[in-house]
Amino acid sequence: MILLSYQSEQQLPKVVPEILDRMAHEQIPLELLIMDDGSTDGSFLAAKSLERQFPEVFAHRLSRNYGSTANAFAGLSLVTGECAALVSDDLQTPLDVLVSMYRRWQEGARIIVPYRVTRQDGWRTDVPANWYYRIMNAFSEAKLPRIGTDGWLIDREVIDIVNTRISPRNTKLSLELFLLGYDPVLIPFERPAVDSVSRWTWRKKFKLAMDTFFSVSTFPIKVMSGLGLITFMFCLALTLVLAATKLFFDNSLFGFPIPGWTTIMVLLTMFNGIILFSIGIVAEYIWRIYEEVKGRPGFIIRQDDQTK
Repeated sequence: MILLSYQSEQQLPKVVPEILDRMAHEQIPLELLIMDDGSTDGSFLAAKSLERQFPEVFAHRLSRNYGSTANAFAGLSLVTGECAALVSDDLQTPLDVLVSMYRRWQEGARIIVPYRVTRQDGWRTDVPANWYYRIMNAFSEAKLPRIGTDGWLIDREVIDIVNTRISPRNTKLSLELFLLGYDPVLIPFERPAVDSVSRWTWRKKFKLAMDTFFSVSTFPIKVMSGLGLITFMFCLALTLVLAATKLFFDNSLFGFPIPGWTTIMVLLTMFNGIILFSIGIVAEYIWRIYEEVKGRPGFIIRQDDQTK
């Protein structure tokens, strides 16, 4: 289990024993990796204290604050078990849900993702988040739960793919998991209210939204190419119409005189359309280079489907 920690000095001593007690009660073996994301308080010292107190706990610290996505990737690079689950330091994903996720893994599921049924974080958070997931589902390859996800549990097969084939830069791991296939199992839950203050700033949210959208969507490129082509075709037709009016209709269109600068403006707009269309074509090639550089697997053969 990967426990993401950031400025969690007060929370870790409460959360870790609670997790260990519940997993022991459910007879679920685990190693608990506390991944400190460059905290500036005493979080890592608290994690090391818990490591000395509990043999199942292992404390690790990133060199600086990289963000939750990089921290999750770092945790996956260290896990040794047959599956791994992600939890936050305030247990926004209830332990009952974690137990249910583990049971589904025992039944054979490779990717299990819990998702919130409702959001009650205040309209300043709920409205942008709802629009984000709508836009992602409409204009990207990924199809995410309508309100968003909290954490995941993945099989060792998937862990190995993530560690070797997916770059942790400019993406979100839950998004990448939906792109892998494996028929993710979704578990709905009501997220409990927490009394901790969110460290998820608007700046971080905006950066993540941009990174995840542009990492999986070609929609902006298609818009740029289409707009350039439409502009060029419209201006080309308008140029022919203007030429005809000058030659055959006494330089007027529907009774309105056509000034001399109109032709210049139409030609400038037409060539701008050509330039925009050309940039869109180049962007299509760059996008394909970007896809190759990311190293996302072109296909995955599930190990459980192989003939022994």
